[in-house]
Amino acid sequence: MLKPTLKHFTILLAGVVLITIMVTALLLILPRKTFPPPKPVIKPHLAYRINIDSLEIAYGKIGENQNLSSLLSTYISGAMIDRIARETNHVFDVRKFRSGHHYARIMSKAHKTCYFIYEINEIDFVVYDFRDSLRVYTDKKRVTRLSRTAEGTIKSSLWNCIVENRLDINLGLSLSEVYAWTVDFYGLQKGDGFKVIYDELFVDNSPVGIDRIQGAIFRSSGRDYYAVYFNQPGNEGYYDLTGQSLRRSFLKAPLKFSRISSRFTASRMHPILRIARPHFGVDYAAPTGTPVVALGDGRVTEVGWHGGYGRYISIRHNSVYLTTYAHLSGYAGGIRAGTAVKQGELIGYVGSSGLATGPHLDFRVYKNGTPIDPLHMESPTADPITKANLEKFKKIAIPLKAILDSIR
Repeated sequence: MLKPTLKHFTILLAGVVLITIMVTALLLILPRKTFPPPKPVIKPHLAYRINIDSLEIAYGKIGENQNLSSLLSTYISGAMIDRIARETNHVFDVRKFRSGHHYARIMSKAHKTCYFIYEINEIDFVVYDFRDSLRVYTDKKRVTRLSRTAEGTIKSSLWNCIVENRLDINLGLSLSEVYAWTVDFYGLQKGDGFKVIYDELFVDNSPVGIDRIQGAIFRSSGRDYYAVYFNQPGNEGYYDLTGQSLRRSFLKAPLKFSRISSRFTASRMHPILRIARPHFGVDYAAPTGTPVVALGDGRVTEVGWHGGYGRYISIRHNSVYLTTYAHLSGYAGGIRAGTAVKQGELIGYVGSSGLATGPHLDFRVYKNGTPIDPLHMESPTADPITKANLEKFKKIAIPLKAILDSIR
């Protein structure tokens, strides 16, 4: 076999150089194929999830005494307005249009009305589509959720604490609902407080409210009450760190953010009759019209005028407990004797009917027919986390606790 020499390497290198020169020359001679630049992707301009690139839109706010007819009679026929009122209530009842809410009219370049949109709230809206006969549907704006943390120390009340810390009032309402069964919000003391992890909702980069509390600690009377949200099939809600539900068979109170004007006592001077007699209930002073809710699941046994108690409701919860609500200014729709109610369901409104010096709720609880102090009654817990879901719950609860404990 011949050994490669310097001469062989020189010949090989010269061949490679020659081939490279020939290929380069060939590429220069051949015509080049040019490709057009990629077309830019133009996103459609959307409003209420409707493409309005070839349309025009006008926004407005519903004024006092305005309704569907006064809003649209200039743009669509009276027959169409009548059809909306008669045929679309199953989607949205036009009688629920409220002053101050926003609306929009989307029209063609020739100013023919194609859509009318009414904003039910900051997220939900209803669309009236007139392009082809009539189509009505509800939809939601695109919502962004951001996780937030907050904390506060009570000086006087939860409400004032929320305001002082410039937090969303709805966060206070949500906290009161999470802890409605475990914290006595009428007995809060200076130094009590909370830490909370919650989801805040945004539409078009503007905050529109609170979605859900994911976890919280509420310190009351020297004790920390943890709450962790967990969606257990058929039983979603809030649980403590051991998996016990925070929910009880009864709420702590049948109304929110009021003060106690009279407590349970065996002898009290009646403010009108001016005689001393027992007051086997709790009076919650609150503005007329404040919503009153059922303390627990049950069935209404009486609705109507009840002597000095004025407008009155009684609810039988089971064979043991009965609750009563007196001095009401009115009743919620559908509340009558025999009606089944759920815990937290609206049943009436605070008033001053009967023998009352001012608006308040006279609330009473009877156990086996005997009046008991509502502020000291015990209530059994709801179902805990099942064994099958306990490990999954712990994987959520342990990191949440660590975050809550680190909030300063």
